Amino acid sequence: MDMQPNARQRELIDRARELAMDCFAARAADLDRTAQFPFEDFDDLREAGFLGLCVPEEFGGLGADLETYCLVSEQLAQGNASTALTYNMHCFTMLMMGEMADAHDMDAEVRARHAVLRERNFREVVEKGVTYGQPHSEPIEEGETDTAFTVGGRRFGTVADKVDGGYRLNGRKFFVSLSDSADYFATPAILNQEGGFVERTLYLKVPRQAEGVSFAGDWDPIGMRPTVSRNMVLTDVFVPDEAEILPPGVFGGLYLSNAHGPLLFSATFLGLMQRAYADALDYLTGGMDGAPAKTTVGPVQGKAIADMLFKVEAARALYFHAVSEAGLKPDHAIRQRARAAHVIVQRTVVEVAQEAVRVCGGRALLKAFPLERHLRDAQAASVMRPWTLEIATEASWNSALRAARRKNGTAD
Repeated sequence: MDMQPNARQRELIDRARELAMDCFAARAADLDRTAQFPFEDFDDLREAGFLGLCVPEEFGGLGADLETYCLVSEQLAQGNASTALTYNMHCFTMLMMGEMADAHDMDAEVRARHAVLRERNFREVVEKGVTYGQPHSEPIEEGETDTAFTVGGRRFGTVADKVDGGYRLNGRKFFVSLSDSADYFATPAILNQEGGFVERTLYLKVPRQAEGVSFAGDWDPIGMRPTVSRNMVLTDVFVPDEAEILPPGVFGGLYLSNAHGPLLFSATFLGLMQRAYADALDYLTGGMDGAPAKTTVGPVQGKAIADMLFKVEAARALYFHAVSEAGLKPDHAIRQRARAAHVIVQRTVVEVAQEAVRVCGGRALLKAFPLERHLRDAQAASVMRPWTLEIATEASWNSALRAARRKNGTAD
């Protein structure tokens, strides 16, 4: 069993590490303070060809699969977690059009049309350097509209009406990362007609400058501040038929069946916990400006340092075991392992970031040092839709009970 990156993965990991530490890290504190989007970081990604990381090589991209993306994102997050998290939205869209769509059942005619449309999108990313956001979360309250659907514990209410040549979209999104920067938003919507949820799901390419698209609300959160995730309103927004990022119904099918999608944004928090641990060590040993080396580290601090290491390595081991199975057909065990990895990362990043501040002492709360920023950013891990800590945990226990009932002959 070889869990080591291959030569191509190692090359991409090293390039990502250079970007993170040589470019992103130096800007992170100022971007956090001002809550401004990391435009320069994305310029670096664009120049390095990383906007095409998950674009197949046949279309000019770097051809990274889901596993390779996670290895790269883990490194980028150690320079600036907000940059990595927003980059995830873009790369997730590329993977959905590519690797994930390839593994999904479609008839030949649908697949052929998708091949034509995605080639246009892929080439635009590679040749023009465009970026995508993913406005999936919606502030739809129960009972507000009879067109809202409960899916995975959330309300889903953006509606698409079929019109000549395309669709008219109406809806609201919140926590829309890249709201000040993305060229397009990969937007889920429900087709406004009778039928089942999966068949009616659409995934549409909405230009940020399209008529009827607006962003509102102040952006002043405690963490992940440079993601600039404002509210998005869609008011009679027209998009053409060619704006289908995925064929009708495929987004719903992937949403319900894909086991490893949540692990893409978990990679950000896996990298963040490592940065928190490394910065705590630097703080204590004279490797951080303004923090003199401690002459002695007592057993209480020493034990905490060891505990952080154990937690980081345990989370990484489970996470990469789960990610290594992304190319397999998911069974119960694979799905449960992916859920477990996702939840363990959500928990561990907060524990490690919090312990890093405690070990380093009161001055670690000052904004002159990055440790308090890591702790604030870590809080986002467990509340990110659609797979919050509560949703992923509930899915895990329900799945465990269903499997046990089937085994014991007590299923309904």
